Amino acid sequence: MKRLIAGIMMAGILFAGGNTHASEPAGKEKLKALHERIAEGFKDLRKQVVKEPKGFIKYPYLIPAGFYSQLWDWDAFFMANHFISKGEPEYMKNWVMTFSQGIDDDGYVAGCMTADGPRQAYSGKFAMKPFLSQGAYQYGKATGDWEWIRPIYDRLEKVLDYRRKTQRDSVSGLYFWEIAMQSGADNNPALNYFKDDSRTFLAADASAFQYGELLAQAAIARKLGKKDDAKRLSAEATALKDSLNSILWNEKDGVYYNVDRDTREHYRRVGYSTFVPLMYKMASFERGKRMIEGYMLSESCMKSPYGFRSLSKSDVDYNNRNIIVPFSNWQGPIWGIANYIYSIGLHNYGFDDSVAWLAEKVGSLMAKDLDDYGTMHETYHAETGEPLAPSNFKYRTPDGRIQGFVSWNLCMENVLEGLLSGKWMLLGIEGM
Repeated sequence: MKRLIAGIMMAGILFAGGNTHASEPAGKEKLKALHERIAEGFKDLRKQVVKEPKGFIKYPYLIPAGFYSQLWDWDAFFMANHFISKGEPEYMKNWVMTFSQGIDDDGYVAGCMTADGPRQAYSGKFAMKPFLSQGAYQYGKATGDWEWIRPIYDRLEKVLDYRRKTQRDSVSGLYFWEIAMQSGADNNPALNYFKDDSRTFLAADASAFQYGELLAQAAIARKLGKKDDAKRLSAEATALKDSLNSILWNEKDGVYYNVDRDTREHYRRVGYSTFVPLMYKMASFERGKRMIEGYMLSESCMKSPYGFRSLSKSDVDYNNRNIIVPFSNWQGPIWGIANYIYSIGLHNYGFDDSVAWLAEKVGSLMAKDLDDYGTMHETYHAETGEPLAPSNFKYRTPDGRIQGFVSWNLCMENVLEGLLSGKWMLLGIEGM
C-alpha cells in the first residue's frame, strides 16, 4: 500500500510540482486509489473513537481519540453521521440521549460530557453548539424511527428556547456566540476570542447552525403530528434566513460578514465561518456562486496548495502556528472538518470539480499521515502540507500503537464516496 501512495505522490496528488494551485479535478482513478487507502485506514481508526459507557454517560459514545477522551458536541455529531453512513446509526441516538440528559431546568446543556457529568469549561456556562435537534433528525431520517424522540421532544424545545434567550439578538433575530471558544473555531478572528474583548457579533455560523436546528425540529414536529409547532418553527427558520441575507450579506464585496452588535457594522473578515450558510443553502444560487468564485477559489484568500484554509491568506492575522492549547488554531491551517463543510457548500452550488480537488488535496494529507504514523493530525500547514497539531504523539492504543487525532477527519471518506458513487453525506434537512 505504501507503493500505492508513492505512486499517487508521483502522479501529483500529494506534493505536486509546478502550479500547485491548479483547480483541475483529480481523475477518477486517482480518487479511487485515494479512497481505497483512506477506507482501509479508517476501519481501524473507527475503533479508536468508540468508548464504552461510564458514569454519567450511559451509552457507548464517540471521542476524537488521542488527546481527547470526552464526548464533545460537534465532534461527535459529525462522527455519528459518518457512522450512520457505515450502517451504525446507534451512536447518533446515543449522542442525543446523553446530551439530552444533561439539559438543566433552564434549557442549558453543556458542550462537553464526561463520565463525571456535564463539563463546565472556558469560564461560566459553555453551551453546546446548535446540533441537538439536527442529530435527532438525522437518526430519524436514517432509521425511520421517530417515536423515540417524543419523550425528549419538550426538552429539545427547551434547548431552543434557552438559545433564543441567551444568544439571539432582539433587534435582528440573528444569533451570536457569547465568546468565540463557544463556536468551536476557537480563535476565529471574526469573533471575540479573548476574555477581555467584550464585543459580540451577529455570526454567520451561529445563525446558520441555528437555522438547521429550527428546520430539524420543525421536521421532527411534523413526524410526531405536532402541526402547529412545525408551522411555527418553519416560519421562524424562514425569518432567520431572511435576516441573515438582509443583514450579514455585503453586496459590494459579495460575501457574508459578521456584524458587530454595538456598531451594527460589517466586520470585514473572511474565514471558515463565512461559508457555513452555504452548507444549509441559505444563499441564493447566484450569491453562493459569487462567494465561492470570489473567495473560496481565490489563491489569495481560501485556496492553498493543499486544500482550503481556515482563514483568508489576505487577513492580517493569517498564520499556520502549531497550537492546540489553550485553543486550537483556526487562523490559517487546514482543518478536515472545515473542508468537509466547504465540500457540502461547493456541491450545493454546483462546484463538484472543486470538491474533487479538495478531496484529492486534503485526503492525500490524511493518507500520508496513515502511511507515516498510522493515524492523523488535527490540522495541517496550508502552505507546506506539513502536519501540525498534535506535534507529538503521547497517547498510545492498548497494544502500543500511536494514537493521534481521528474525530471528524472520518468525514473525508464520505466526500470521496460522494464523488465516486454518488453516496453524498450532505446532512440535508427537510425544508432546506
